[in-house]
Amino acid sequence: MRETRNGRAVKVKPREESDLPGVWVAYGRLLQHLRLRCKLNQQAFGEAIGYSLEQVASVKQGRRPAKSTFTEAAERVLGAGGVLAVLQDDVDRAKLPQFFRNFALIEAEVVSRFSYDPLLVPGLLQTEGYARAVFAGHCPPFSEEVVDQHTEGRLSRQRLLTRVPLAELSFIVSEEALRDPVGGPEVMREQWLRLLEVGAMRNVEVQIMPARRGFHPGKNGPFVIAQSQELRHLGYFESQGVGCVVHDPADVSAFGLRYGKLRSQALNVEESARLIERLVGET
Repeated sequence: MRETRNGRAVKVKPREESDLPGVWVAYGRLLQHLRLRCKLNQQAFGEAIGYSLEQVASVKQGRRPAKSTFTEAAERVLGAGGVLAVLQDDVDRAKLPQFFRNFALIEAEVVSRFSYDPLLVPGLLQTEGYARAVFAGHCPPFSEEVVDQHTEGRLSRQRLLTRVPLAELSFIVSEEALRDPVGGPEVMREQWLRLLEVGAMRNVEVQIMPARRGFHPGKNGPFVIAQSQELRHLGYFESQGVGCVVHDPADVSAFGLRYGKLRSQALNVEESARLIERLVGET
């Protein structure tokens, strides 16, 4: 049962197994197999790994994704030999909005990734506070559980920043996106500092497109260009909860031309860092 805003109690229909991400269900079944093999009931297993009976049951049923800390503890207690850990990336990826998951699979393996973002700080650079504010503002509104899951999924994508072998990453972000107070002043200050931290990494370039630059190719919207391990170039763009992976070589080539133009029109890396430092100093 759930209480609505007008105080009336309504019955909430449980999620059908078919509605759950398949990897969560598979993880839960494997967890149950390993637990039974060790002759542990759910209560004893939960106590051994520091999770409640309800949390263990939710993971077992695939209703809730396992966090990395859960998996690490389960691996240790059950002597799983890595069979749960090998699923963790897929479990985390399934926390992302459904429209983005196909590109997330591509993104995790790229050799290079270049993006232009005119409205928001790109997800790969977002702090937890900023990401949570973005998902909390979704319309129609997400539940708190979904906000948590999408935020965790977005943060897990950021392993790409330090993955070995390193990927070559370039971000062009509009100045307007940096000045828009998503989440409030404290969230934005933390976000600016995060941009400076990531921008100092040797495989990452962060450039700012200054405000009042006039028309440029980025005015048509955000986009990504990625190079796969097979050295194939792909494009990606999204709007209003719809994402599209672009494979056609002519379209991807046009993306590349536009990105080159944007790079030449944006502030260089050093100028961009100074602009962000000024924003930090103004708070």
